[in-house]
Amino acid sequence: MTSFDDAAHKIAEFLLQIKAIKLSPDKPYTWASGWKSPIYCDNRKTLSYPAIRTYIRQQYLKTINDSFGKPDIIAGVATGGIAQGALVAQEMGLPFVYVRSEAKKHGMTNMIEGVVESGQSVIVIEDLISTGGSSLKAVEALRGAGCNVKGMVAIFTYGFDEATENFKRNNCMVKTLCDYNILIEVALQRKFITEKDVESLKQWRDDPATWGVLTS
Repeated sequence: MTSFDDAAHKIAEFLLQIKAIKLSPDKPYTWASGWKSPIYCDNRKTLSYPAIRTYIRQQYLKTINDSFGKPDIIAGVATGGIAQGALVAQEMGLPFVYVRSEAKKHGMTNMIEGVVESGQSVIVIEDLISTGGSSLKAVEALRGAGCNVKGMVAIFTYGFDEATENFKRNNCMVKTLCDYNILIEVALQRKFITEKDVESLKQWRDDPATWGVLTS
């Protein structure tokens, strides 16, 4: 039986190999928020690799079954969680919906696309957890439609304290297939980074805003 750590290490290696996650402590990326970051993550790249896509889908299913049990509906968060969620729903034989980042400005002005009914249980699928803000907007929209959100599953989390507090405050359990600490461990083992990079990467995760100021 594959343990969480075994699966998480394997996913970390996949994400690094296909450059879904890039680590560059010396030449940081700039996020939309303005933060300087030594990490860039685009988990949508996993969809282009059938073997990796299949493995991730299997781990989503295992996590859902182990942590939550089978829901009535799978909901993907736009945009990164849409394809992942549809794959999971197909495998589980469940209805699928997705939640927009904001309501449409025309037509039915939907935020939830698809059919949900009050009282149905939902698992929310994300590809990435940063601060948790956009993910929890989707949870709020589903709860507003009368759904019972059992929890959320994502491929990867940066592990920010802010995200932990946000999910706790909103009473939403979140599980991830891989996390920042395991990623750094695998990146070092596989020589994507060096020992001297590790401390900088840890400092960024502890305080990304200050890291950006101090390293600029």
